[in-house]
Amino acid sequence: MQKRAVERRLAAAEGFTDPDRELEQYVTPADIAAHLLHVAALRGDLDTTVLDLGTGTGRLALAAALHGPVRVVAVERDLGALRAARANERRVDPPVGVEWLRADATRLPLTSGESLGADGSLTVVANPPFGAQDGNAHADRQFLESVAALAAGRSVVSYTVHNNGSRGFVESFAADANATVTDAFAVTFPLPRQFDHQTDASREIQTQVFRIEW
Repeated sequence: MQKRAVERRLAAAEGFTDPDRELEQYVTPADIAAHLLHVAALRGDLDTTVLDLGTGTGRLALAAALHGPVRVVAVERDLGALRAARANERRVDPPVGVEWLRADATRLPLTSGESLGADGSLTVVANPPFGAQDGNAHADRQFLESVAALAAGRSVVSYTVHNNGSRGFVESFAADANATVTDAFAVTFPLPRQFDHQTDASREIQTQVFRIEW
């Protein structure tokens, strides 16, 4: 499916009804989700199982499902977010259904490989918390650790979103895990005001997306 068509379909997906500040729950914009999965499709990374870690309201998972991969599994710890994601699936109506799993993306029950096929390939997508809140430091590192665990015994490609300036950290983490950062591109991420600590009606932050071969 063309990127513009994916973006239009994702625009029907709604956001968080009661976002959790500690979980840094911000909706991935439709255009960013569509672009990220468009890049993955161009690289041939969607002809397999796609796993969305920390799916929130489901936009990355649904963007993947619109491309018709073999399978889409989406993991989210927050029950309210999962309910919104399931409702969004009905709105978006992708050709491939999403398997919604309530679990902590940093403590996956899938690392044994049984649920995803230990010998098959896997593409992981994630827009994790950046660790901006107190007590949530290095949250994005924990997501990369989950991907590294999933890569044991199978071929994995991941696309993860990180705060601007994270390239050195991501490349160092990948190197330590015998993985390689193959692509990196900048994304401007809009943050609407949804928590009391925010003073602006909206602002933009610069982020980076990294493709890693594990």
